[in-house]
Amino acid sequence: MHLKGKRVLVTGADGFIGSHLVEELVQTGCDVKAFAWYNSFGSAGWLDSLDESVRNEVDVVLGDIRDASAVKSALSQRDVVFHLAALIGIPYSYVAPESYVDTNIRGTLNVLQAVRELELEKMIHTSTSEVYGTARFVPITEDHPLQPQSPYSATKMSADELALSFYYSFQTPVAVIRPFNTYGPRQSLRAVIPTVITQIAQGAKTLRLGSLHPRRDFNYVRDTVLGFTAMAASEQSVGEVVNIGSGFDVSIGETAQLIADIMGAAVEIQTDAQRIRPKDSEVERLLADNQKAQRLLGWKPQLSGEEGLRQGLTQTIAWFCTAENLKRFTPQVYTI
Repeated sequence: MHLKGKRVLVTGADGFIGSHLVEELVQTGCDVKAFAWYNSFGSAGWLDSLDESVRNEVDVVLGDIRDASAVKSALSQRDVVFHLAALIGIPYSYVAPESYVDTNIRGTLNVLQAVRELELEKMIHTSTSEVYGTARFVPITEDHPLQPQSPYSATKMSADELALSFYYSFQTPVAVIRPFNTYGPRQSLRAVIPTVITQIAQGAKTLRLGSLHPRRDFNYVRDTVLGFTAMAASEQSVGEVVNIGSGFDVSIGETAQLIADIMGAAVEIQTDAQRIRPKDSEVERLLADNQKAQRLLGWKPQLSGEEGLRQGLTQTIAWFCTAENLKRFTPQVYTI
């Protein structure tokens, strides 16, 4: 499938990855509609910060993914949908699991029903590496057992299986993309990398973080976005689950120290008890096998290994340390 000229919808377009995906789709030559969360401020989230030349090319619709009629209306006269809308904060899923069920499962059902009824050409459903739980073997292939260790990951796994059930039951053209830990400009402080960067940038000498030993496969946001577009373009991705990861892992503590080194900061790292997941809920290690993505999609990360991580972190740090961007964040306050 050639994406140029396609009428696409991005749900969750106002978020971190969604806003970057919208930019890429506009530059690819797509007719882009962005579905963003309705709010009384009329804000379209990160879409409001896009360059005017991009923002003017995007048709922004405010709505709620839990509203089936709003979803179907937004999908009318579209060819492809990239479904990213979800509640993603793991700590908050311990507090409000019902809201995750409503948004992540029912919201996905609304998209699936509309895609089926409107006969769209393709749906890219967004999964998460968290559905694997702590790695039983590495690198993690798409055949790795699923073990959701938080209410968040349980709802994402359920949504994944629901999406695949529509493919098996109704031949709905669904493909499931499974990104590992994405980072980059515009990410919220619910993630560790922006938390470290903003604390240092605002002069902290002591960093307050959660567990330092878990290992993660960090993937720069542009690589993740190119995984989404490759997933949509591939004729072989329908009915498939595909990992999008760098194939390199590093501990949280090592990542924090690398950021400090790049920023030229001498810091002490302290573990903050309120940031630690319940013991059996912590995912100890994630490391992607991305061979399927290379084989089916022709995708591989542009930034990989330790040097790729350093390059991606350097670009991310530069964005966060711009005064206009830094003032948006309050790292001294921990918000779940």
